[in-house]
Amino acid sequence: MGKLETDALVVTMAQKAKKASRLLRSMGTDTKNSILLDTAEALLDKQALIQEENSKDMDAARAKGMGIAMLNRLHLSDAVIQEMATGLREVAALADPVGEVEELRRRPSGIQVGRMRIPLGVILMIYESRPNVTIDAAALCLKSGNAVILRGGSEALHSNLALAAIFHEVLRQHQSDVDIIQVVPTVERSAIDVLLNQEDCIDLVIPRGGEGLIRAVTAKSRIPVLKHYKGVCHAYVDEAADMEMAQRIVVNGKIQRPSACNALEGLLVHQAIAGEFLPKVAMTLHQEGVRLLGCVRSQEVSTLIEEATEDDWGQEFLDLAMVVRVVNSLDEALDYIDCYGSRHTETIITRSYGNSQRFTQEVDASAVMVNASTRFNDGGQFGLGMEIGISTSKLHAYGPMGLKELTTRKFVVLGAGEIRA
Repeated sequence: MGKLETDALVVTMAQKAKKASRLLRSMGTDTKNSILLDTAEALLDKQALIQEENSKDMDAARAKGMGIAMLNRLHLSDAVIQEMATGLREVAALADPVGEVEELRRRPSGIQVGRMRIPLGVILMIYESRPNVTIDAAALCLKSGNAVILRGGSEALHSNLALAAIFHEVLRQHQSDVDIIQVVPTVERSAIDVLLNQEDCIDLVIPRGGEGLIRAVTAKSRIPVLKHYKGVCHAYVDEAADMEMAQRIVVNGKIQRPSACNALEGLLVHQAIAGEFLPKVAMTLHQEGVRLLGCVRSQEVSTLIEEATEDDWGQEFLDLAMVVRVVNSLDEALDYIDCYGSRHTETIITRSYGNSQRFTQEVDASAVMVNASTRFNDGGQFGLGMEIGISTSKLHAYGPMGLKELTTRKFVVLGAGEIRA
């Protein structure tokens, strides 16, 4: 497919999505839930077909020398397909936010003013590797009343098209517009550039992948972008910390899933307890294979901590490595986080109510924890159900984005003939 054909194709897709989004506004909750539940059954019924298409992507990826970790993300195993079906059922079970009227109150003029939750409209989702994101994003967008255009990585094209075809089959069975959910059927990079200029049709762009992808999308887009550049998360162990608790939280935050965006990348320890706490936690982390890179003061209390370079501070390792710094005070910890954090997740371990309150009020992050692991910053853990991503920008959502975060609110006024004097 040439560039002109690609450009025309994706412009048409955006226009169809906008038209479909208008029809989707009137779709009832029962219909949306039925589509999600029927799609869950269809995934299981057509598992062999899905895996046949997925094998084409897997074979091509192996031929290109793709690493084991990426191949695992790409593979639609029996367990992954079962998880996708389960996810669809979970979204169907969630309360539908669309149409909720909140804060209804009567004004002195006699009118009643409330705010109604409504869909954003059309969402463009750009993501890499994991074809299960196709189902997750489609499910959340459908339930929240948004049409969606999905542009997955070239390495997963066959898988993504097969999953979209199953969704389309179910939509047809329910006499619904298949353009509610569209997958870009080409790997041409120009398709993304053209879509990012369709501000008349697309309301929000959600890039999900590495920092490079998100920065490239943000630089090119004429449409608002939900940003999540990286997850540089810290734990501050206060002088008033329960050290046994602190060790559990730090170790869990680093090793439970080191490649996750909410994994710990930095450890800050108050000088008053560094001599006692750091050797113990450093030994435990070392035994788990974690490489520790620290300041001079941290190296003085533990020989397991290597010297950190200037580039290490604020680094997102996504691996078994982290930085360590001894700080003189809570203020110094707050300054460090403000300088090197990525507004993703920060935690304080302390028994001081005053210090915990200062930390929660003064730290600028999408989630701030007190005596808990950073690994809890997740839509499922927060009770939101499936999430479409975690926003580290404040407009229009901050933190994990579930169904409500894929809606906005408009004012609704109820009157009985009132006129303005």
